[in-house]
Amino acid sequence: MKRIDVASALIPDENGNILLVKNVKGDSFYWSPPGGAVEEGETLEQAVIREVREETGFESKVTGMHSVREVFFSEKGHHALIITFFVQIIGGRIDIMDPDKEVIDVRWVDYQTAKELMPSLVEMLRINADMVKTPAFYEFEGVR
Repeated sequence: MKRIDVASALIPDENGNILLVKNVKGDSFYWSPPGGAVEEGETLEQAVIREVREETGFESKVTGMHSVREVFFSEKGHHALIITFFVQIIGGRIDIMDPDKEVIDVRWVDYQTAKELMPSLVEMLRINADMVKTPAFYEFEGVR
């Protein structure tokens, strides 16, 4: 299996909303926090900051570790290590600059809307309504 490192960002605002991106894959789409594959020679922190800028237009900084999750995607032959950080916006405005053209929308949503848009991911990430920093955790999510 090919190992893929992914850096993702949980970005809450002062009103308890979370920043999500709408990803398109073929004829379907899904919502998720901003993030993507770590490029060669890039640190995890550099990757998540780059992904946030590309997918949302915002400049950001890492404020803490959220989780390390692991999953085997047997159909693709990938072993993904997903590192999620708490991230704070420090500048910019919504402006999708995704070179892969996989992100088609960026939206601040409240907790209930996040649960509706990505119910299983909210559960896997253990996101709660007040977006309080939870202790960092590791989870093996199995084979898909």
